[in-house]
Amino acid sequence: MKKIECISVFDMLKIGVGPSSSHTLGPWRASQRWIEELKSEGIFEQIEHIKIHLYGSLSLTGKGHATDIASVLGLTGHDPVTMDTSLINPEIEFIKATQQLKLNNEVFVVFDYEKDIVFHQEFLDFHPNAITYEAVLKDTSTFSSTFYSIGGGFVVTEERENAKQNIEDFKSFPFPIQTAAELLAYCQQENKSISEIVLENERSLRSDKEIDEGLQDIWKVMLESMYEGCHTDGILPGGLNVSRRAAQMNRKLLANNLGEYTTPEEWLETIRTTEVRFRQILQWVSCFAISVNETNASLGRVVTSPTNGSSGTMPAVMMYYMVIENHQATFEDLKKFMLVAGEISSLFKKGATISAAMGGCQAEIGVSSAMAAGALTEVMGGTPEQVLMASEIAMEHHLGLTCDPIGGLVQIPCIERNAMGAIKAINAAEIAMESDASKAKIPLDKVINTMWETAQDMNKKYKETSEGGLAIQVNLSDC
Repeated sequence: MKKIECISVFDMLKIGVGPSSSHTLGPWRASQRWIEELKSEGIFEQIEHIKIHLYGSLSLTGKGHATDIASVLGLTGHDPVTMDTSLINPEIEFIKATQQLKLNNEVFVVFDYEKDIVFHQEFLDFHPNAITYEAVLKDTSTFSSTFYSIGGGFVVTEERENAKQNIEDFKSFPFPIQTAAELLAYCQQENKSISEIVLENERSLRSDKEIDEGLQDIWKVMLESMYEGCHTDGILPGGLNVSRRAAQMNRKLLANNLGEYTTPEEWLETIRTTEVRFRQILQWVSCFAISVNETNASLGRVVTSPTNGSSGTMPAVMMYYMVIENHQATFEDLKKFMLVAGEISSLFKKGATISAAMGGCQAEIGVSSAMAAGALTEVMGGTPEQVLMASEIAMEHHLGLTCDPIGGLVQIPCIERNAMGAIKAINAAEIAMESDASKAKIPLDKVINTMWETAQDMNKKYKETSEGGLAIQVNLSDC
């Protein structure tokens, strides 16, 4: 039987806390996984002291991505989906002051925040994002485990990843998909849209009610992250002194309509009543994208799409569709959008990478733009061929994009890149909708392969290390 990794839409669209899926959400999940391992080994109650070792990209940009904070919060038993983010700073300050950590909110262990989080410059061979947990037990013996954050909040161990080679089939999907060509073949064979094929696969994992509730939760977080960003002024944390812009943009665009809403949903309806010409469309799309990523940069709650660093592109295009393109849009439209976007991102994960530490920013903003372009094309009535063409166009014009965050923070150039990715997605969808997709010169699979080859050829200093590009051309003092 052909070995195909079956990835759910809910694997690709995850609710979590910013600023980074691979550097924040991933280590948070790794900490939770390690606690499970400690309990399965029967040594949880024997632990006296813990250390965290960060390697490679997790170390080089760890402070800027709050990797230290996330890994500690995971050890304390907090969950990124449900934790009240206003409690993050008090929790960390308590641990620093007491030099102890309440492991899984059950057992206090010795933990010196400043000394027991060790930043190693070297890279481990398996993946650039490595985190090792070390426990000292009461009998002075030690127990350690290493996890790898491979992008989008996915976490693996080397043993688990290698074991995949011996698995004949990961899950039983009615339409197992490895490539865009296979996805298109199913659409043609079944006479279904891409969202319908993806929905059938999701139904093999959960009920329609669970699917709808899960996607509604995802959209709710997306909308709330935009609303929060559009109604919060001030300076982003981290030391770059980056001023928030989304709130000012929102005020300017709404002008006299500011007092007409009190909730995110009412805000959306208010935007629908405003006049929008081409310039305002550009401004609104940029505002939506920037707002999400300002929320993300402030350890706010966002949805990986496919990562935290690229979490603003897809919601911005969804809002564009709802408030500008189709005022009658319903949850069913959003559902189709998310199903298509999730499947497209899974194609990139299977065929290339969604990790900036592996592929540069083309693996984040490029993929998010491709997701949004394809999904927008479907909800606007495009054929499966046009959906894949739109995704290809969007990625084609992100190839080679480097990841070079200044100060290791997901702020410059990351926030603006989400806005640019959203605009490109809309443009790619429009081009595809006006094209005969049967005459497309570049299949989506070819651009995915090209992205992966480009990633492998890219110098590692441009892969989320802050050792090249803007990260060294612009000094912190300049900011």
